[in-house]
Amino acid sequence: MKSVIGFFAVLACLVWQGAAIAAPGLAVTEVAPGLHMLSGKGGNIGVLVGADGTFLIDDQFADATPAILDAVRKLGGDRPRFLLNTHYHFDHTGGNANLGGAGALILAHDNVRKWLASGYELKVFQRTQGPAPAAALPVITYDREMSLHLNGQEVRAIHLPGAHTDGDTVIRFLGSNAIHTGDIFFNGFFPFIDTAHGGSLAGMLAAVDRILAWVDADTRIIPGHGPLAGREDLLAYRGMLQLALDRLSMLKEQGMQVDQAIAAKPLGQLEPTWGGGLFTAEAWIRIVYDAL
Repeated sequence: MKSVIGFFAVLACLVWQGAAIAAPGLAVTEVAPGLHMLSGKGGNIGVLVGADGTFLIDDQFADATPAILDAVRKLGGDRPRFLLNTHYHFDHTGGNANLGGAGALILAHDNVRKWLASGYELKVFQRTQGPAPAAALPVITYDREMSLHLNGQEVRAIHLPGAHTDGDTVIRFLGSNAIHTGDIFFNGFFPFIDTAHGGSLAGMLAAVDRILAWVDADTRIIPGHGPLAGREDLLAYRGMLQLALDRLSMLKEQGMQVDQAIAAKPLGQLEPTWGGGLFTAEAWIRIVYDAL
């Protein structure tokens, strides 16, 4: 686990210090006509193209901008007119300065601007990030929700509080029966929960329940990380979160400290399915336990 954390910490530092790292390749997946998912090194990107301009959701790392713009062009879009950040983390906002400086109008929840403007620390990744430049900051912010009307449909951005962070936005494409969840949904592995900045396991579960109310059997779901998903994938993820919350809460109520809880192996049955990403069950318990 330490080697994985170390890799991501080094990667993040290199990217944000402007080191020469080759732009990552991007896989392009069609979600609906005019709507695609771009996946690569950072968080999954949503792209809506049409006559009213290109709408982008998240932008990975700074060095990914050329590849993102190239992918958008190949999809028939132009330089993004709008950019919405689902939350403030560096693997979703690293290209803000590039795109904002080139004229994209950046939108996000109030707390996203707050953390980008002030700087932040993510101890799990041994990372401290100073204040972002003005070009990287959201120009339009909101408290609860907002809608954009472009390219023939309504795009609704909805804040779900206290889940992955304190500033998470879920984006519903009402004309396409599609949703971008940001990092509320990690499809196939234990999610990072930023408990130092308002996130919690219980909040993640509550947010997933909100999303499930908007999802039917035909809904296409762009997760923050992992492959394109559907309702059954989100239900499986919800089941994992619920089991984890129930078992860890019981140990917490018994007065167990985190090392004691880990020794009890409460998530052993989840490890084979959900432990193949960034976090093993043990590492994940260390992240979420104290904030229960």
